[in-house]
Amino acid sequence: MKIIEITDLADRRVAAYAALTEAQLRNRLNEAEGVFIVESPKVIAVALDAGCEPLSLLCERRHIEGDAAAVIARCPGDMPVYTGSRELLAGLTGYRLTRGVLCAMRRPAARGLAEVCAGARRVVVIDGVVDTTNIGAIFRSAAALGTDAVLVTATSCDPLNRRAVRVSMGSVFLVPWARVGADYQSDLRRAGFRTAALALTDRSVRIDDARLAAEPRIAMIMGTEGDGLPPATIAEADYTVRIPMSHAVDSLNVAAAAAVAMWELRVRI
Repeated sequence: MKIIEITDLADRRVAAYAALTEAQLRNRLNEAEGVFIVESPKVIAVALDAGCEPLSLLCERRHIEGDAAAVIARCPGDMPVYTGSRELLAGLTGYRLTRGVLCAMRRPAARGLAEVCAGARRVVVIDGVVDTTNIGAIFRSAAALGTDAVLVTATSCDPLNRRAVRVSMGSVFLVPWARVGADYQSDLRRAGFRTAALALTDRSVRIDDARLAAEPRIAMIMGTEGDGLPPATIAEADYTVRIPMSHAVDSLNVAAAAAVAMWELRVRI
């Protein structure tokens, strides 16, 4: 392994871990050469299992032969492993590292709706969700509850955001996903799906309505944390769906609502 000691917070070799914004990482030179950051040995291992390409590691000295050892052993021998004191790395990244290990990875090639939905029966659409914790939690539920694919609008947070990846515990590498345009409902219908918008309206049906479970291919559309889905999106959907609630509670956090919907509409074998 190629161990490089970092002593200067301004060292450009570790800019990906500190100086560059998420947007700059994603679009570095061009999207095909973009970078994303993965945190903790467990999540890095999931990314490696999924075929992601590591570019460099950043870890505390004590982790080189400790928590990071197994990950380092799986990376190219000439790949740089940047290291430094715990205090310096905290100053570099702005926080204490979880398990003391970060990995910069090559951003995978973008996939399209038709590709990730081929053969899928249950899909979740994330429309306008910008909270990275919610994005990560939705992906984790999708992986756990057997959802076949996730579609993400341009108005939503990047699933490869560092925090989203961490919260998902690497599930963003397990569930096929794609960015979609504003006309995604039309694209889904052409792919054989019916769409179900999670929203409170006069025509909303209950999530346990038998018609929903009977649909051979259905896409559940989840809206932004504050205002929910745009009226035009709701009007275009084949179904508008609500989750029955008690104690005059009118809504759930979007990640919790997505988990309920994915469980209720899962494919029963």
